Amino acid sequence: MKHLQTPLISPVPGTQRCIDSFHFGPQNQGKKVYIQASLHADELPGMLVVWKLKQELNRLEQQGLLTGEIVLVPVANPIGQNQHLMDLHLGCYELECGQNFNRGYYDTFAIVKQAVEGKLTGDKDANMRRIRQEMKQALDDWPVRTELQSQQKVLQSLSHDADVILDLHCDFEAILHLYSTNYSWPIIEPLARALGSRVNLLADETGGNPFDSCVDMVWQRLHAEFGDMVPQGCAAATLELRGQADVTDEYAAQDAQAILHYLQTLGLIAVEYDALPEERASCSALSAVEMLATSHGGLLVLKVQPGDFVEAGQVFAEIINPITDQVEQVKATQRGLVFARTNRRTATSGMLIGNIAGEKIIRTGYLLAP
Repeated sequence: MKHLQTPLISPVPGTQRCIDSFHFGPQNQGKKVYIQASLHADELPGMLVVWKLKQELNRLEQQGLLTGEIVLVPVANPIGQNQHLMDLHLGCYELECGQNFNRGYYDTFAIVKQAVEGKLTGDKDANMRRIRQEMKQALDDWPVRTELQSQQKVLQSLSHDADVILDLHCDFEAILHLYSTNYSWPIIEPLARALGSRVNLLADETGGNPFDSCVDMVWQRLHAEFGDMVPQGCAAATLELRGQADVTDEYAAQDAQAILHYLQTLGLIAVEYDALPEERASCSALSAVEMLATSHGGLLVLKVQPGDFVEAGQVFAEIINPITDQVEQVKATQRGLVFARTNRRTATSGMLIGNIAGEKIIRTGYLLAP
């Protein structure tokens, strides 16, 4: 195991943070997988999963059983880890500028496209190396000016040449679910099977430039531009490991084992595991997700649990104004599976309170939460 510490820009004198990355297995031999946790710093189930992975990968490496490179970043957001206000951890948005820590990653497509145009050949492996070199150069040349930008640059630099990128998150209260792209899904699907994920949401363009698509979508767009000279250079996914309170040894051990099994299917671990379930994981469009919100503020009374199926017209929640006796019912508009809901019990006007995975396309444009 190699432990690297990459410093971030110091925002003021006397402060200094870094990204700690742990590198296992042989470099430049076989595939590379990059796994990070807690990019939203108050989402901690993935941090425990990555810690458990670190223990097991260290053991496997000592036994000579790793056949590719695996990079772990257990604390992907040290900035957000230190954002506490009156005993509340505020790890989703950077307090200096209000930016979501999982938005606004650097899009290298235009730079890479210009750099490789006219230089690609029939040798796909050589083309892959050239494209990754140009991605690295684009990131090296990115003139970051803030601590947040430098954190993004480090994470993208560590992951830009990975064959698979896994970004471990969680929701407020949720069942395990997964986000990916149509482009990446064929490679990610065995992971969904290993995890037993019932909700797998796909979109090639979500808006917002989140971390999980800052590499694989560059490859997809290059393939659309140059055709089969561009191989599939990366598959990426965001794993939502249930809810914020689900930091348990049992869940973490289960999820870490599923990820190890997936790494074995990719050829990075020379260990035999039981066969994956035969039934392929189902997937649906992210644009078919109904994001339920309130129109009034008040006491929030949730009527359904994560994992429940609901029908069109079914009450998801009631918002009660105890002063005026006004009761707002928030109802589902289509049948679907409830995969996440808020953990708050006081609603504000316009607040997102839950998500339902449906079958009908009901949204376009920007598809992510703020």
